[in-house]
Amino acid sequence: MPRYSMTTALAGAATAVLLVAGAPLAGAVSSDYAEPRVVTYDASQAEEFQAAIDEAAEVWNGQLTNVKLEKSTGGEADLTVLADDEWPRAQTESLGVGTVWMGRQAVNEGHHIPRIATHEIGHIFGLPDDRTGVCEDLMSGASAGTGCKNNLANPEEKAQIEENFAQGAEIEPRLFTEAPAR
Repeated sequence: MPRYSMTTALAGAATAVLLVAGAPLAGAVSSDYAEPRVVTYDASQAEEFQAAIDEAAEVWNGQLTNVKLEKSTGGEADLTVLADDEWPRAQTESLGVGTVWMGRQAVNEGHHIPRIATHEIGHIFGLPDDRTGVCEDLMSGASAGTGCKNNLANPEEKAQIEENFAQGAEIEPRLFTEAPAR
């Protein structure tokens, strides 16, 4: 066997061993793609807000790659959504786990239901309130006023959620209340 063929054969064998062992090849393109974390949600007790929660899940799923909301099909869910007559609020237990209350008080004052839903889920994804008063900031919440119809996270908010789920951020249990200061 000519020397060139032996070198080529040895290189091919080494490549095969590396591929079998799962070691990266020099110059190979590595894939950092990981499956998104699935957060299940149960909106069966959200009464008239069920459709808004489903819409918020679609909005988040269209904006994020590291986390995906899926409706629970019986059994336990990571996120439970309830309806009541108070202000909207969210109780986080850990990243992607908690309870959201879709409070009618904000709706009665004229706040946009889809914005409320995506905002409250933002807390479950690790975002704090950021009362900037700017409509483009989803986490500005009620401070943006009743005329604000934006239910999309801004680039910084999306990046923070992506980072939270990529790194498995730990968030402390916390109750986020939306009632504006009077």
